[in-house]
Amino acid sequence: MYRMIYADARGRFYEHPGVLALGRTGDLFVEPDEDDMIELPNGASLVLIPGGHPAGMDKKGKLMLLEKGRTGEPAWAVGALLPQGYTRTLLPAYRRRGADGPLPLFGYAAVAWRQGKPYVAARRTDDLRRWNPESYNTPELPGLVHSMEKKHPGNRIIGQLSRCALEYSCFTAQNIFYRRWEGGIPVSPVCNARCLGCISLQPAECCPSPQSRINFSPTPEEVAEIAIPHLDRAAGAIISFGQGCEGEPALTFDTVAGAIRRIRKETANGTINMNSNAGHTIGVTSICAAGLDSLRVSIISAREEVYNAYYRPRDYKFGDVLSSIVAARSAGIFVSLNLLLFPGLTDRTEEAEALVELINKYDINMVQLRNLNIDPDFLMQRLSPGEGELLGVPGLIKAFQKVPGLKVGNFSHPVR
Repeated sequence: MYRMIYADARGRFYEHPGVLALGRTGDLFVEPDEDDMIELPNGASLVLIPGGHPAGMDKKGKLMLLEKGRTGEPAWAVGALLPQGYTRTLLPAYRRRGADGPLPLFGYAAVAWRQGKPYVAARRTDDLRRWNPESYNTPELPGLVHSMEKKHPGNRIIGQLSRCALEYSCFTAQNIFYRRWEGGIPVSPVCNARCLGCISLQPAECCPSPQSRINFSPTPEEVAEIAIPHLDRAAGAIISFGQGCEGEPALTFDTVAGAIRRIRKETANGTINMNSNAGHTIGVTSICAAGLDSLRVSIISAREEVYNAYYRPRDYKFGDVLSSIVAARSAGIFVSLNLLLFPGLTDRTEEAEALVELINKYDINMVQLRNLNIDPDFLMQRLSPGEGELLGVPGLIKAFQKVPGLKVGNFSHPVR
């Protein structure tokens, strides 16, 4: 049986021998089963849920809220933050009473204790060797950043990436300085959506953004100056537009397309990728024509009403997203869905069926599973999870794996 883990105010974690652990899917508390849970992997961290008291079940099957631990101190709910390459299957079960504002924008996963070990509600869904936290934030990183700043003193993107690498510990920013794998190049200070879980811009009354958005528009020359040596010399080289510290890159299509043309005049190596909401079809089409290799389209649902409730598009419709996908696939671009996965929403039958239908109809190449970082209560108050039967996240993954030729994972992979 899986036992509850809780914490005291000093951050010490305890197993409760008399209370069974629960997880949450949508608005429901459920018992985790074998398909949901794995041992807590390396790189995962246990964290307190601010203001949350853990919910569990006693031995008679009665739901209970643990407000005090065995020592009489307040008991606080615990979740896990997963390393890249793992997909969350259940949310933590807790209740917050009188808490100030939504939770920080993290992807909390349910945890439990079993046979002397911590477990987490997750599945490993990609090869995480290139995204192992041990490969990042190394002692030599500040020196590498300083060296590149000296080499490109007037490049504003390097200034932004330096901050992202050292202050925000952004892995794709750090890869630019390590000269390896997928490196991010932010290009857009503006966006055409108002996502509920945006990590670079939030209204003052909402949850704080974990990083700031760039406040300038780089030139094609600034972009190419960084991209060319990375694509030419980095192992497994990918350059990606559309990072967490920016808005929608397709809105700056003149800059991106111009940069790609400059890059491809100098090198044919590596993969040029764009992460996009794909709402600006003219921009996406222009960038594809310039020589883009892969397009990762952000999506939470293939059902328009759910999509709109989360993305709150300013000047585009869901049909524009589909038109952009058609344009990209017609140009031979490798297209992935960056699926914002939320247990209790994405794994309902009506959601899964709509997604599989979209994947087949539009010839999608890959689904990248992305744990949605958002307060579950905040999200559930703003969109309906629907009425369909729950497949569970493992069931949803199996449904994707049955689609012929579809890759399922978590990351962008080289396509050149």
